[in-house]
Amino acid sequence: MLVNEIADCGVGHSPRLCCVLADLVSKMARFSLSPAATPALYWGFPMSGFSAARQKMVDGQVRPSDVTDSRIIDAMLSVPREAFVPQTQRALAYLDIDLDVSEGGSAKRFLIKPVVIAKMVQAADIKASDEVLVVGCASGYSAALVAKLARRVTATECDPLLAAKAKQALAEQGLGNVMVKTAAAADGDSANAPYDVIILNGATEIVPEGLYRQLKEGGRLVGVFAMTQPQRAMIATRSHDDFGNRALFDAAIPVLPGLERPPAFVF
Repeated sequence: MLVNEIADCGVGHSPRLCCVLADLVSKMARFSLSPAATPALYWGFPMSGFSAARQKMVDGQVRPSDVTDSRIIDAMLSVPREAFVPQTQRALAYLDIDLDVSEGGSAKRFLIKPVVIAKMVQAADIKASDEVLVVGCASGYSAALVAKLARRVTATECDPLLAAKAKQALAEQGLGNVMVKTAAAADGDSANAPYDVIILNGATEIVPEGLYRQLKEGGRLVGVFAMTQPQRAMIATRSHDDFGNRALFDAAIPVLPGLERPPAFVF
């Protein structure tokens, strides 16, 4: 109605001004807050806002942290992180935090900081022919990133409900090269081992010897090791029956359930 009134304006208004005003009001009408038409706005961002937040995450968090692999940058720009976050927390999806996605599960589970997962994936040097195991995938975001780089990905999660959500979210993204299994973090996936790369989607307070043995010759395990302070991301490479460790960068992220330090005996 307002558009028609502006279009019909005559005395005292130039035709060009009327056209500009009409176009402006039309654009405003398209962004009216209708729950049926724009449900994403009720969860913190319109869909275009998520795209902008994703770009800002990459430009403001990932690139300045020496993540230079263009394949990882492209993966982080194409995978919608909000799709792996509970709907009520989607406005937080692109913040530089470890985001709790457990939704009342038996153990706290997190999407770890975007910078940390990006730097670990870069250190893993994943090839297009690689088979990768993601341990403790939570809701599946890290597995989705890796699936953009590798031939095949197996993702394990100890919480059956969260594993089911991860499977659904990955399927909705059309990532057919990912298989999600419910398994304890320390167990890995011996049935399909050995792997070229294993990535821990969380910290470990113990040496994950069982996971080391699921690496191929020359295979790499990347994770945050929380045995010392500060915690450090490390890469372990298998050579024959030996494993060489190299520190990558300092990082502090939540410990994966099942990879905690055994409680000390108290007299």
